[in-house]
Amino acid sequence: MSSRGNSEDDRKRKVSYVYSPDYIQTCDSLSKVPNRANMVHSLIEAYGLLQHMSIVKPHMATMEDMAKFHTDSYLEHLHKISQDGDNDDPQSADYGLGYDCPVVEGIFEYAAAVGGATVTAAQCLLEQKCDVAINWAGGWHHAKKDEASGFCYVNDAVLGILKLREKYERVLYVDVDLHHGDGVEEAFSFTSKVMTVSLHKFSPGFFPGTGDLCDTGLGKGRWYAVNVPLEDGIGDDRYSQVFTRVLQEVRAQFNPEAVVMQLGADTMAGDPMCSFNMTPVGVGRCLQYVLQWQLPTLLLGGGGYNLANTARCWTYLTAAVLGRTLSSEIPDHEFFTEYGPDYSLEISPSCRPDRNDSKHLEQVISTIKAGYALDSWKVWRIVCLSQLSIEDVEDMWIFGLTITGFLLIGVGGYLVFWKFGETGAIGV
Repeated sequence: MSSRGNSEDDRKRKVSYVYSPDYIQTCDSLSKVPNRANMVHSLIEAYGLLQHMSIVKPHMATMEDMAKFHTDSYLEHLHKISQDGDNDDPQSADYGLGYDCPVVEGIFEYAAAVGGATVTAAQCLLEQKCDVAINWAGGWHHAKKDEASGFCYVNDAVLGILKLREKYERVLYVDVDLHHGDGVEEAFSFTSKVMTVSLHKFSPGFFPGTGDLCDTGLGKGRWYAVNVPLEDGIGDDRYSQVFTRVLQEVRAQFNPEAVVMQLGADTMAGDPMCSFNMTPVGVGRCLQYVLQWQLPTLLLGGGGYNLANTARCWTYLTAAVLGRTLSSEIPDHEFFTEYGPDYSLEISPSCRPDRNDSKHLEQVISTIKAGYALDSWKVWRIVCLSQLSIEDVEDMWIFGLTITGFLLIGVGGYLVFWKFGETGAIGV
């Protein structure tokens, strides 16, 4: 199975792979994805890819390491309840611990292991031991500084970015998980030193409910968050085209010195989320587009709840990084029976219809590009083009009436032009 881009340059790429048996065992304690880390590693090993990478033993993050992002009170509470798995502590709900982030014994050690592994990978890049560093058991992008969220107890992606910022002035975070990378975006929403780009499903009631086209950062970080909201059913060709066009513009404007890429596999066809219709080939195109920049790059995992397909995806991407072509036949190994009935590395797209309208996608891309163009001239900037309802006009006052709609002014000094089914928000 071709992984594309398997040129001589790809094979010369130095790759560090974060792994230890203890780390895998700790990661597999997460109830939402039991045994996933072991399945991923075992398939990578079965294909003989470990011999082409430098294996790096991760360190456990200390309280001080994690406190570079998370609050002391959150970490202390996580540590306290982790010792006895106390699910009845009344304070836990204040820290997001409960429903989707259950309290289990040893959860603090899990958070420290994942956070430490991503920081270890970032350190390899800082020390120029590799061109690409991989931690497939990382990528938990929903956790906030004082709150667990969406199966994420620690935001290792943020910790990795902060480590890279010790050397690199501008770090680009690219998130292709099915879900919006809200925790990472929020962490850096006020800075111009980290740009976050997220392509994700955006639909009423779909977690986490953030990441609209209009969400562009705050304060000095305004315009340093890029969100590409997508509908169900998008496949490889259309997704990779949108990705390439957006990232081309992002790179030209931001000029990153290092990249962190979250490659959640819940976009795959066959995932229980039943949303996107991707295969590893499409995600691989996106990855190769970023790798061709030849910047220090940290690769993280994320979502992915069909465990066999997640292992297929990340094994394929590992081969792509190494410039290796893999056989379609799954090698015999510990988890071989999990890949039946076809025992193939390939993932076939489903018949799910693509609900992404071409005109709408063009509008999304054009809005992002137009915003950059206008901002570079230091003049009025288009923020978004989207549907408005009466509720959206709260806290705004009618400023004037034009032939085609109302001119409104809202808090923050933004002018919003509201007409039938379309809005143009502009500001300085």
